[in-house]
Order: sequence, then structure tokens, then C-alpha cells
Amino acid sequence: MQFDVLIVGAGPAGLSAAIRLKQLAAAHGRQITVCLIEKGAEIGAHILSGAIMDTRALSELIPDWKNSGAPLNTAVTENRFLVLGETTSTQLSDWMLPDCFHNVGHQIVSLGELCRWLGRLAESLGVEIYPGFSGSEVLYDEDGSVKGVATGDMGILKNGQCGPVFQRGVELNARYTFFAEGCRGHLGQQLDLKFNLKHPTVPQVYGLGIKELWEIPPEKHQAGLVVHTGGWPLKADSYGGGFMYHMAGQQVAIGMVTGLSYSNPYLSPFEEFQRLKTHPALRGFLENGKRIAYGARAITTGGLQSLPKLVFPGGALIGDNAGFLNAARLKGIHGAIKSGMLAAEAGFNALIAQRSGDELNAYPAAFGNSWLFDELYKTRNFKPWMDKGLALGSLMFGIDQMLFRGKAPWTLCNKTSDANRLKKLAESRPIIYPKPDGIISFDRLSSVYLSNTHHEENQPCHLKLKAISVAIEHNLALYDAPEQRYCPAGVYEIVRDDPQGRPRLQINAQNCLHCKACDIKDPTQNITWTAPQGGEGPNYRNM
Repeated sequence: MQFDVLIVGAGPAGLSAAIRLKQLAAAHGRQITVCLIEKGAEIGAHILSGAIMDTRALSELIPDWKNSGAPLNTAVTENRFLVLGETTSTQLSDWMLPDCFHNVGHQIVSLGELCRWLGRLAESLGVEIYPGFSGSEVLYDEDGSVKGVATGDMGILKNGQCGPVFQRGVELNARYTFFAEGCRGHLGQQLDLKFNLKHPTVPQVYGLGIKELWEIPPEKHQAGLVVHTGGWPLKADSYGGGFMYHMAGQQVAIGMVTGLSYSNPYLSPFEEFQRLKTHPALRGFLENGKRIAYGARAITTGGLQSLPKLVFPGGALIGDNAGFLNAARLKGIHGAIKSGMLAAEAGFNALIAQRSGDELNAYPAAFGNSWLFDELYKTRNFKPWMDKGLALGSLMFGIDQMLFRGKAPWTLCNKTSDANRLKKLAESRPIIYPKPDGIISFDRLSSVYLSNTHHEENQPCHLKLKAISVAIEHNLALYDAPEQRYCPAGVYEIVRDDPQGRPRLQINAQNCLHCKACDIKDPTQNITWTAPQGGEGPNYRNM
């Protein structure tokens, strides 16, 4: 199948790129074909975000979004930032917070709902959208340029044989291909190996966001209230923080982002989040409420310094597949939309100039002259400072923002990847987590149940080990198998079920939330995440 532009991923970046391409075509009286594929069974099925949305980019893409049915109905009315001790809570005054931490006037949204709305708009403009089709490999032309992707075969059995409902994947070719897979996209990883896209000296770093959706009693609900937390339960040397957003309909989104740069192999982001909910400052909102959804997703936090090369022959990286999230603001939707628009504009101009398969250099050039670049530049030092500890990091970033207005005469850089941060067991202190109470805190498996995750068990495992022995001889021996703890879904398990009690790593791939934490944090980079057969994984409704 041949198209002018192929887009991989129906998140805000991919959908915005598709819409902008069609808008430009209509404005110039041109006919262009745009195809978008999405690995989720439907648009929004694999989408998860906090989320507070800055509507600046959406207003550029769809100026009349307020009257066009956009599901943005809850503006932020109150902003609280709490510094937590184990039982204490100190609220910082607004004047103490840099501008990037202010949220009043922004919108509390369900990113899944937003993407479904954008999807309907894209289809009305003539974009061909195929949910349930994952890109399995990048296809290259004879000159080495990207010519499209192949979707994965379906109906392959666990033994690698073709099953009774086997269906061969489809080759999708395009003059340009945009990759909008979200954080740590597996095709993006393939492209990096081919074109060496990563920054040569500043590795990308990540956070793991874990989120639950609750229905709470009406007397506790305050539509538009936003709460962010720092400090407990994490130690001062670990980056992270919690959030609680009061949405419409007596619903509350509560979650925690844990920086995957942590060094203690005993740390469990899932258990840290469960502990966070028990704090008196948050627990009161949740008591007598009902947990209705759960999910997890990695986010890029490296900022401007860690951005890869955005273009290569025949295509471009957009959205969080490149790393446009602003970690200081804990916002990425507006950056994804803007990057998709910029790539679309560069791609459209190339199409009408009868070009194909070359580098869309107008896209990174336009980014360099955009408000998105300016925004990311101002907060570029956030993550490097926070890696120096909560107290020092907060102080220095506050000076950076309030004294220098984000234009300090220095730029700090991350030098170490998250995978290389773990200390050995002998250098680390065990963390004893309390048992879940089943009321406020829960276990992994009951949580995964609420994500509506499904994978056909009789298919090849989509979590690949480069060397099976490494899991035991290295990870278990040196780090007590940290994959058991950094995975928020209980995918990785050390079992001793043979007569000699010898350990082995069991991979419960059917639990996978597609968060990508294993692909990021594994200390030997022995685990590679690949897309399972089309449409499988979590099925988030309003996350």
C-alpha cells in the first residue's frame, strides 16, 4: 500500500500531524494521502497521561476547539504544591513556585478521550486510520532511506509456527514516514541503530509514571483542584513526585512519577506509589472512594539537551518518540501536538515540491525558531539539578528560574543512562514495603486487572532476552533481579520450581502494560521490548 505520508502511532503527535497535513492540503487545493496506524485495538487504548494540558498548541491546530466538541471541560482552579514528610505536609506559597509550576487556567483532561476526538476529526478530513496494526519493522529503499514500515504478522503461535488464523503483515510505503510511537518507541530504537540519531554525549533519561483513576465521594471532590507533591516516600537522592487531579464527574486521577535514574536496586516505583496514597494529605480524599482504573507508562525527562536528531532520509521523529516532554512542567501533550504540526508543515512543503525520501531539515529548523524550543530551553536544567537531590536541586532550579528566568549562563547535562545508575546489593540498603491494605493500597495483579490488559498467551513472547543466562548470572547475583521491582505489572518473576531449587526468570508477558520500564532500566540492556500481535495490551478508557 502506497501513501504520501505514513504515521506510526495515534497519540497527540501523530494525530496532530495527520490533521495538519490534511488542513494544508485543503488550503492549497491539493490531494495527498495520509495513513495512520495504531497498535492499540482502538485509538486511546494504549494512551495514558496525568494529565494537565496547556492548550496553546491545540489552539494553533484547531482554533475553535471549544466549540468543536473537544473533551476539555475542567479548567484548573486551584494549584497546591506539597512537600511531604512521612506524616507531615507543607504547602508552598504560589510566590515560591517558578512559573513552570503554575497550572491555573490549564485543562485537566483524559488524554484517551482527547485522542479519540482528534481521531474522529482526522478521519473526517480523509486520514486513513488503522487501529490494531503495530509497526514491526522499518523498511528501507535501495538508497538506504526509509520507505515505510511493515505491520506485524498475526496468528503466530508460541512455537513460531503459523496458526489457523495466521495473517501476514502488510507493507506500507510512503514518501515520508513520521514515527509517533511515544516514549522509547521500538521502531525509534531501530532507527537509532540505523542512523545513529541519539545525542552523542547526553543520553536520554526517563521517568515511570503510574496512575490510578478513582471515584470519590462528592463532598471530597473539588473539580479543578490540582495537587503536586515532592519528598516522601522517596529518599532525597531519588527524583520523583506525586500528583492528584480532580476531574469532572467526581473522578480523581492520582499518580506518581519516579525517575528511573534511581540507584537503589531494592526500590520499587509501584510500592512507592502505593505508600504515597497512604499519606494523610492524600488519603483523606480517597477514603470511601472506589479505584476504577490503573496503568503505567514511561516518559522522557532529559529535556532539550537529550533530544536526538529529529530527521533522517525518508522520515522524522515526533512527540515523545523524540522527547519533547517538559519534565519541569510535567506536561507533554502541547509539545507533542506542536512537533507533529511542525513536521507536517515541513512534509507538506516537500510533497508539493515533488520531493521524496530525503531529510525534512525544515522541521528541526522550524522547531529551533518556535515557542516550544524557547520553553524547553528555559527548563533545560531541571532534571540535571534534580538528580543532585531534592533539597539542592529545588534550590538551584528555583534560582535558575526566578533569578535568571531560565536563561542562566550554564547548561547542565545528564552523563549517565538510567540503565547504568544501579548500585550493587552490597552498596544498597533494603527497603521494606508495607503489605497493601486493599482499601487505599493494592498489589500488582489486582491493579493489572483494572488496566483491562489482554495478550493471547499462545503467541511468541514480545519481551526478548538477548541472553537468557544474564538474568540469573548477572541481574540476580548483583542486583537481586531488579526487574521484579521496576516493572509495575508483575511481568518478571524469579521462580525456583525445579527439584534442585535453581532460580530462573519467568516472564509473564500477558501482564505487560507496554510501559517500557524494562527496556529502559535493565542494567545490562538485555531486555528488548517489541510490539505484540496487533491490538493487544492494555485497554484504557479514560486514562
